[in-house]
Amino acid sequence: MRSHEGQFSDNRPIRRSPQEKRRLLAELKETLAGIKPHNSPTLRTTLLARIKELEAELAPERK
Repeated sequence: MRSHEGQFSDNRPIRRSPQEKRRLLAELKETLAGIKPHNSPTLRTTLLARIKELEAELAPERK
């Protein structure tokens, strides 16, 4: 099935409010703290990168 213009499947980034970003950041930090040492190092690296990205996006709002 083809997507129509404006659908979420148009390969666009999801726009999140600052409140949603803070909630996602908290969830990612909780996930990172809960993963076991035997999990993939790539998973840990990906989570750390996403956390840094969200913190950078939220930093200008805190000033």
